[in-house]
Amino acid sequence: MRDTPTAEARLSVAGMTCGKCVARVEAALLATPGVVSAEVTRTPGEALTHYDPSQTSPSALAEAITQAGYPAAPEAHHEEAAPAPDAPAEEAPEPAGQSTTFTIEGMHCASCVSRVESAFSAVPGVSSASVNLATRRATVHHSGLAPDLLEKASKSAGYPAHADQHDHAVGPADTGDETREMARLTLIAALLTAPVFLIEMGGHLYPPLHHWITTTIGVTPWRIVQFILTTAVLAGPGRLFFTSGIPALMRRAPEMNALVALGAGAAWAYSTLATFAPGLLPEGANHVYFEAAAVITTLILLGRTLEARARGRAGAALRGLMALTPETAPVQTPQGLENTPVSQLAPGDLLHLAPGARVAVDGVVTEGEGWLDEAMVTGEARPVAKAPGSLLTGGTLNGNTALTYRATATGADTVLARIAAQVEQAQATKLPLQRVIDRVTAIFVPAVLLVAALTVAAWLLTTGNLASALVAGVSVLIIACPCAMGLATPVSILVATGRAAELGVIFRQGAALEQLGGLKTLAFDKTGTLTEGHPALTAVLPSGIDRAEALRLAASAEARSEHPLAKALVMAAEAEGLTLAPATDMAAKPGYGLTATVDGKALTIGGKRAMEAANVAIPPELEQARDSAEAQAQTAFFLAAEGKALALFTVSDPIKPDAAPALKSLKAHGLSLVLLSGDAPRVAKAVARDLGIDAPEGGLLPEDKLARIEALKSAGPVGFVGDGINDAPALAAADVGLAIGTGTDVAVEAADVVLLSGRLEGLTAAHDISRKAMANIRQNLAWAFGYNVLLIPVAAGVLVPFGGPQLSPMLAAGAMALSSLAVIANALRLRRAAA
Repeated sequence: MRDTPTAEARLSVAGMTCGKCVARVEAALLATPGVVSAEVTRTPGEALTHYDPSQTSPSALAEAITQAGYPAAPEAHHEEAAPAPDAPAEEAPEPAGQSTTFTIEGMHCASCVSRVESAFSAVPGVSSASVNLATRRATVHHSGLAPDLLEKASKSAGYPAHADQHDHAVGPADTGDETREMARLTLIAALLTAPVFLIEMGGHLYPPLHHWITTTIGVTPWRIVQFILTTAVLAGPGRLFFTSGIPALMRRAPEMNALVALGAGAAWAYSTLATFAPGLLPEGANHVYFEAAAVITTLILLGRTLEARARGRAGAALRGLMALTPETAPVQTPQGLENTPVSQLAPGDLLHLAPGARVAVDGVVTEGEGWLDEAMVTGEARPVAKAPGSLLTGGTLNGNTALTYRATATGADTVLARIAAQVEQAQATKLPLQRVIDRVTAIFVPAVLLVAALTVAAWLLTTGNLASALVAGVSVLIIACPCAMGLATPVSILVATGRAAELGVIFRQGAALEQLGGLKTLAFDKTGTLTEGHPALTAVLPSGIDRAEALRLAASAEARSEHPLAKALVMAAEAEGLTLAPATDMAAKPGYGLTATVDGKALTIGGKRAMEAANVAIPPELEQARDSAEAQAQTAFFLAAEGKALALFTVSDPIKPDAAPALKSLKAHGLSLVLLSGDAPRVAKAVARDLGIDAPEGGLLPEDKLARIEALKSAGPVGFVGDGINDAPALAAADVGLAIGTGTDVAVEAADVVLLSGRLEGLTAAHDISRKAMANIRQNLAWAFGYNVLLIPVAAGVLVPFGGPQLSPMLAAGAMALSSLAVIANALRLRRAAA
């Protein structure tokens, strides 16, 4: 084959924030005519490209990347001629920036979320800010600002923020302390409220009790008792509503606490005036509502206690996953075994694993054989055999034999920590749907304040009764519930992604949770995705060469390759005791096999396309053998030297046992299934026939898969499932990319969803969780908006002219508390998804 002279260009690339960005930049480069190879790194943002100077240039490459959405420019030392002295210099791209995660205090509703996001976004240098009400966390993307500056901005808005000091995510915060504190405040408020509520309301229900109070204690003394107890409730347990709500009002940024403070405060102030200065009120308006103020405060405290407990349950799955690793581990030292805190372990440490113990950190077995339960990490139900050289994952459970292993990754670098970080990143992501909700909730509380004021004015104009007007206005303030709207989406995402992690499915991008259930087409790679990915050599058919020599040459050439077919050759050669020779000048090109020099012979290994590109003649008997093997779903490829095919190798890769039922389930949900394989068309058709795939295509190069994905999008959203390096462009181009977790790191980085176990039953679980999560979110939103749209007018008294009752502020407080709890309780049903 003729070598084409190539040039090298380095390009600065801005805006890459994830593995999918890297894959998109690589795909844009590889799709440019003349590009031979492209290697992109996110940190620093850089692309190294080899290209044919007769077909393209660094400036054209930079333009291709920029068109893909990532501003790029050639670096100064590329091999393109320098511009003329009077040519304008190209503008340097903006730095990609960094992100910081904060824990936010004092958020209780959607309006709080809006205020915090606005506070962060107003800081110069902040490109975006996303706040999650369910996890009480904020992720801020900025140009290298100091955390103190961002913390100050949030605090000035009334919400103290603390930068996450961990170098990796630790899952949703445990709400145990918050729950206990809220429960304590609720108990104190309930004890102070009970006498006021029982005696005041009991007097209405049982008139003799009211008569006894007025004749023994007296009306004014009893009002003073109510004033003391209610003031204690508001100044003690209820103080948090005033310390947060009143400053928010002063900043003209009212939120949920402001509504409660206004409602309970108005009832208390009116009652205090009626108690100590009744002459200032109009005749017939001398009533007290101390019990309403006290009960409102107590009920809302109770609601927040139950909400904190429910949020803790929502994040329990991920926290449970992170808690799998032990606190200490026995480490081999010169002095013998020492129990060492896991936080102090380092790669290279030699650790002992007792029977029934959990693996402390990621490692590789050095001594012993046994079985480990990896279900808690990968969702794989069957124990996995381990022997020297096998990889161990931190948090997995050892069986009945002792093992020794060497640590390979600790801290934030372990699989478990990366899983938690990716899940939390997905949980912090706002779905496109949430952006619409945010725009509505940003004006919700001011709108409620306006409605309350109009309600009071309308009652005064129509009835002239100040007491009734006050009751109606307070009811409007109290019954409005922005909490339910703020929690409707994030709490469902929190539960759904946690449940998915339990099943070995990692949603790396929150938007994938919304998109996966709405896919119209799902395309699959074959090898390693639908098949086991561990092919075995089934036959060697030599032509003019000894069989063993053909196998030795091919295995020698492929010895350094990571391709599954290469491993099949090497394993077969080793099993037959063949001695491999060193290979030089090895070069692999996706879709065109491999070239190498072994024992002075220039070898080409690949399928028919590779043979045609190298002008290799294929004997008829090898052609017939290839056709027969491919009809049986076996992969066939040739060994050639000096323009002649010397041998045909056939390899069999079994279909995964759970592939057929998984694909059948997906088809039952209306998905159109497509097979996009680099293998021969006959092999692709044979596999598709066995699995019920309607549209198989074979013989595809990586750029062909990319083109097919783009074409399929015309019929609706498309997902792609793959595992190899050559699948990365298709994974990045698909609306939802799903990577087999046992595949390459490049594929995993380019994907939106990762199936850790490699089993396709994880795919059906992911699809089921996505559909149920979106249905759950729609239910929550219908409830949250419907509740407010229906009950705020009722609280305002629109039913009174038609004979309906005037809503009590106490009933309004109960309804508001139940509204948030209904949203959370509905989201918690997702814990049983894909069961």
